[in-house]
Amino acid sequence: MLNLSIVTIVIIAANVVISLKGFDDRSFFERYKFNVGSIRRGEQIRMFSSGFLHADTTHLFMNMFTLYFFADTVVNGLSNIYFIIIYIASLIFGNLLSLYFHKDEYWYSAIGASGAVTGILYSAILLRPDMSLYMFFVPIPIPGYVFGIGYLLYSIYGMKNRIGNIGHDAHFGGAIGGYLITLILKPSLLETNLGYVALLAIPIIILFVMHKTGKLS
Repeated sequence: MLNLSIVTIVIIAANVVISLKGFDDRSFFERYKFNVGSIRRGEQIRMFSSGFLHADTTHLFMNMFTLYFFADTVVNGLSNIYFIIIYIASLIFGNLLSLYFHKDEYWYSAIGASGAVTGILYSAILLRPDMSLYMFFVPIPIPGYVFGIGYLLYSIYGMKNRIGNIGHDAHFGGAIGGYLITLILKPSLLETNLGYVALLAIPIIILFVMHKTGKLS
């Protein structure tokens, strides 16, 4: 943690403190989780607060562990304030996409920082597409842009087939947020990394086409 920026430490601390509160206080957890019915009744705070709640310590650890590895790439490539903007925007984008796809499922609920963290991950890959990532059970390094594309393609597969108790749409929405906001904040990437920018847009285009043609459900 010694090499992490102060904003990353604060965000991790906020996730830990609020998640622990949710573990111990069920009414608090229920009041601030993402729930379609409650949000459509006007409880918009859930679009933000749900991103700091987690199901259990494993869920919390995995999200914060991922954030730990990618946060400073964004901070160093942009700035502290831009990191915060991307994190919050990705959280909101993730929940907006979930709300869009589940708008008629009033019972649908979700929690977790996955959307925000995926946005930071995708932002980091945009900034450093040549980074090498090592995954469990894969003995060779994977180029960052290959991982990013593969991750979102799997998210589309997960959304279509509703695989596991995972908010694939929130992950995807977060990645879209990280992608768009990073390009807005650093438009020079459209010149220096145009090929990678185009490649990383492929899953987003595929999702849009599948949705428009009715092949996502």
